[in-house]
Parts: sequence; structure tokens; C-alpha cells
Amino acid sequence: MNRTTLSLIAATAALAAVTGLGALTAPDAPGSGTARAAAYLPVERSTLLCPQPSGSDLAETTYTSFTPVTQGTGKDGAAQLLPASGKAFGKGGKEPVVRPGEPGTPVSGDTSGAQAPALIGTADGKAAPGWTVQQTTEVTAGLGRGLQGVNCTEPDTEFWFPGASTAAGRTDYVHLTNPDDTAAEVDIEVYGPDGAVHKAEAEGITVDPRSTEPVRLPPVVDGAHQDLTVHVKVRGGRVGAALLALDDKLGGDWLAASADPAAGLVVPGIPKDATSVRLTAFAPEGADADLKVRLASPSGLITPAGQETLHVKAGMTAAVDLGDITRGEAGSLVLTPTDRSAPVVAAVQVVRGKGEDQETAFVTAARPVGTRASVLANTAKGTTLSLTAPEGEAKVEVTASAGTEGGTPVTETYSLKAGTTQDVELPVPDGLKGTYALTVETVSGGPVYASRTLRAPQDDLPAFTVQTLSDDRGTVAVPEAEQDLSVLQR
Repeated sequence: MNRTTLSLIAATAALAAVTGLGALTAPDAPGSGTARAAAYLPVERSTLLCPQPSGSDLAETTYTSFTPVTQGTGKDGAAQLLPASGKAFGKGGKEPVVRPGEPGTPVSGDTSGAQAPALIGTADGKAAPGWTVQQTTEVTAGLGRGLQGVNCTEPDTEFWFPGASTAAGRTDYVHLTNPDDTAAEVDIEVYGPDGAVHKAEAEGITVDPRSTEPVRLPPVVDGAHQDLTVHVKVRGGRVGAALLALDDKLGGDWLAASADPAAGLVVPGIPKDATSVRLTAFAPEGADADLKVRLASPSGLITPAGQETLHVKAGMTAAVDLGDITRGEAGSLVLTPTDRSAPVVAAVQVVRGKGEDQETAFVTAARPVGTRASVLANTAKGTTLSLTAPEGEAKVEVTASAGTEGGTPVTETYSLKAGTTQDVELPVPDGLKGTYALTVETVSGGPVYASRTLRAPQDDLPAFTVQTLSDDRGTVAVPEAEQDLSVLQR
């Protein structure tokens, strides 16, 4: 076969590919000369990573899996969650902890004890768009007692965790999970109030293929520090990362990664009965930041007296106690630059209860809800959904799915005023049995930020956990293309 024939075949194949893309939507007006996102199509594959739940023999962990119904998917596809191997608990098995079900209906599964493994999850076809997995652990006594919750994360190459600590009474772990068939190499950088405090042992950490690596912070940090920011940076490969913060007196919870560094951030849905709120921020890009601190309340934006601003030096962690800033009302922190603007990351540590009956959780700066976001393991009486519209009026639609053991979905629409936070009265599935998923969709206006507080009291202990909701990225923009017959002449 000669070179001319090969070129013609290649050109014909290229034409077919271009024509196929162009057929997704009608082209731009003739002569426009522009390319635009012609359609949003459902993603065809998703990967989620769940960290090892707990080191406590008293831990009881529930996994909940849910895929919202997405238009445009085919009939085929499935999801699975399988144990990873790792040094912490030997080799993972092959039996799934939970078997994800059909889109629109959540499915849950339970495990117990300290040997529960990290999980590697994959979904394709109709199960992939918006696939969400929640890991919820109850620990009744000992270090970290209370309720610990985390959304299983997508693999990535960079994560920021403001709010870590190596102070007396705290035991923090960075959990790294590698979903791929090749090893990942990771650096953990740690920054305190005076700059970098990580040791050489925090660099070049190898995470074996399809395995997990829990890294305890004190051995890789120089000294004890109350306020730290942890930066997970992947040199090679990709990982999922989450930070487990355990306290001798205040229980414990997962600290999820902050939204990417930005000049302005929103920390949504601080519980209204918080007795203590501590804000931690970090400026990573070599420039100081001055932040205006405001609370988006049910009536509008409020500047807390005496805590109007926070100065964040470049490369140094800054923290401030905000006390009971919410004062019995729904509230979200809105952080915006003053005269000195620089990208920052941020999170708050929230404490509920008094005396010996105190429990802690973390709320990180979040991305907007965007098109759609889901949160799982909700109960009829123990769930609070907080919605925030910091910039302008917005309208959202909230759907309560069927329950894990039965029930009929219900949908409600809510209107939000600019600069406010609302704890909305939630829809509950008719005939609910088990737990259910909440899916939030932006109808108009925006941006909207959201978080869910889940309460599961243990006697007098106000056990709780908070998860933020961010766009599930269940669809991808497909650029428009036009037929180009000139490829046949090249």
C-alpha cells in the first residue's frame, strides 16, 4: 500500500471524526469563525477514593453510594467499590463493601472495627455522572469518639488542608490512596504561623499501586503547633487525600480539602448552635493577603465586631477565634480581599456542646453548587441543609431521593436573597425507610454554596459532622466542530 493511499485513508478517518463531533449540535452561523461549547454530555467514567475509616475497634462505618438520574446516558453501566491494599491493614480483599445500585436510588453497606480498608471506586456508563459516595463512622468511646463523615474524593495532584494541628491532645493523619497500577510519589508540606515546619521525612512518600498510606503528622513535623496548613503535592501519579483530625477531648472528624486558592472564599453552613468557631487561612503564592471577614446570616451580611479583618502573611498560617459567631442563627463565612488581594485557602473548626460533652467538626471553603451536587446518608430528623447566596439572589431545586430501603422522591424549590444563608426546611421522601440523598440544582441566579450537617447524638454528646456540596461535574462540555474538506487535500 503506497503513501498516497495511506494518506487518503487517514484523511477520510479524520473527516469522519470531525463530522461525528459536528453532528452533536447545529453549527454556528456561517462566517462566524468562532468555536463554542455546543453541548454538555454526561461523563462516561468516574473514580472515587474513600480513606481508611478509623483505627478504633469501636468504629461502625456506613458507606452510601448514589448516582443522580442524568439525561442522555445509555442503558448500560455500573459502579463498584473494592478494598485497597495497604501497610495499615494488610492486603485488601475482593468482596465489595457496598454494591451501588441504579441511578436515583441510594444504596448503603456497613463495616466495623479498625481493620476496615480504604476503598477504590469506579463507575462507568449510566452510573458515572454525578456519582457520590459518603463514608460515615460512629465511634462511641476513646480517641475521636463521636461522628466522623467524609465524601469520597476524586484523585488529583494537589490538596490543601488548613486547620490541621500537632498540638497536645491532637492526632492528625493524612490519608493518601492511589487508584492506579503504578506507584505515586507525594510530598507533604506543612506550614505553621512562622512558615514551613515539615521534616525531610515528609518528602518523596511512595504510595504503592492501588493501595493506601496513612501518614501521621507529628513524626513529619518539627514541633507542636496548634494551627497548621498541610499541602499535599503529587510529584508523579495521582492520589486521593483526606485528613483525619482526632482530639483527646473534642472528638474528631475528617478535614476535607479546601477549594482551590482564590482571593475570595465562602465557608458555607456553620451550625447555628456552634459554641466555638476557629478560622484558619493560608496564602500560598508568595504574597500577603488581607481578608474582610463577614457572616452571611438569614438577614444579610454582617461584620463581626472586633474581627473585621484577618491578615495572612505569605507562606504562613493565620488563625483567629470567632467564638459563637452564629449566635443561634444560620450562617456562612464570606471572605473577600480588602486592599491587599492574594489567593488563599481556608477552613473552620466548629465545636458544639459544653464541658465534657463537646464534639468537633470542620467546614472547608467550598466550590459553588453549580449545576448539581448531592450529599448522602441523610435522616428525617438529624439533617440540616444550609444554602448561601453571597453575591446575588438565587433559586435552587432540592430533591430528596428514595430511601435506601424504600420511599418516593420529593422535590422543593427555594429562593435565596442576596448575602444570606438559610437553613431550609427539607423535603423528606414519602414513606421513607433508611437514609436518603439530597440533590441540589441551581435554577437561576447564583452562585450558591451549600453544606449539610448530620447529627447523631450519643447520650449527652452532640455528635455531628458537616460536608460541603460542590458541583458534581457530571457533565462535560463538548466543543462544536465543523466539517473541513480541506483535510482531504493535505
